[in-house]
Amino acid sequence: MLYPFLSPTIADIDALLVEVRESTRSKAREITELRAEFLRRDGARILACAEAMAERFAGGGRLLAFGNGGSSTDAQDLASLFLHSDPDRRSLPAFGLTSDIAVVTALSNDVGFDVVFARQIGAFGRAGDIAIGLSTSGNSANLLDAFEAAARMGMLTVGIAGDHGGRMAESASIEHLFVIPSTSVHRIQEAQTTLYHALWELTLLALGEPGTLAGRS
Repeated sequence: MLYPFLSPTIADIDALLVEVRESTRSKAREITELRAEFLRRDGARILACAEAMAERFAGGGRLLAFGNGGSSTDAQDLASLFLHSDPDRRSLPAFGLTSDIAVVTALSNDVGFDVVFARQIGAFGRAGDIAIGLSTSGNSANLLDAFEAAARMGMLTVGIAGDHGGRMAESASIEHLFVIPSTSVHRIQEAQTTLYHALWELTLLALGEPGTLAGRS
């Protein structure tokens, strides 16, 4: 049990601490192995995607990131990472499509939640931009609609999913799809965070920015 302190009685505090410690170690091993497996399988594709992103940024493109729930938080973190991660690093134009709650709720209420990202891409996106959508299941209808809208506009499309990729794995509108091979939402999101940090590092490297991968622990 991960949250034993919620129990009204604790019979053996030493045994409890051993259990919690082992649970933490087990989860740390699991995510470390998952990240290593993903890197072995998709390392070359991550580099190719970063190079394609760098080409778009070099041509004046911008990044639009989106997701639902916890993936919405990750999408905003991703956008912030590219925009202003470090005063010594180059800032790249990036936006999280759930940052403006007025726009999100207006579209959801007046039109429908399935188009909440596609409508924003239609309004703000342009050919040469980058669309990155995150989902743990890969089945979010509003992400699929957004990718279709982005592809029609000539945007570079990048999907980040989990498990087997869900409906995103069947979409012809996603140029670069990365699937974290796990059924655990927690491990998927942890590995996805590592992935988009790698994309950021490699994109800066492809743009000729100094002090990236080799200079970071």
